[in-house]
Amino acid sequence: MIVKKSIDVSQPLTEEQIKMLEALKDRSIVFDEDCPELTEEELSQFERVSGDRLSTAVRREAI
Repeated sequence: MIVKKSIDVSQPLTEEQIKMLEALKDRSIVFDEDCPELTEEELSQFERVSGDRLSTAVRREAI
């Protein structure tokens, strides 16, 4: 079962959110056939895409 939570990053965390994150801190990752563990080579193939969008948004605000 997937549980989805939304956190408004502009607001301080609630006590409930802090407790939830603390409970998850030491939980191990469970890999399966839909989400297998990646090798170092596979991980190295990821590229950051958010940097370009962020710099574009900042430029738009500055102009």
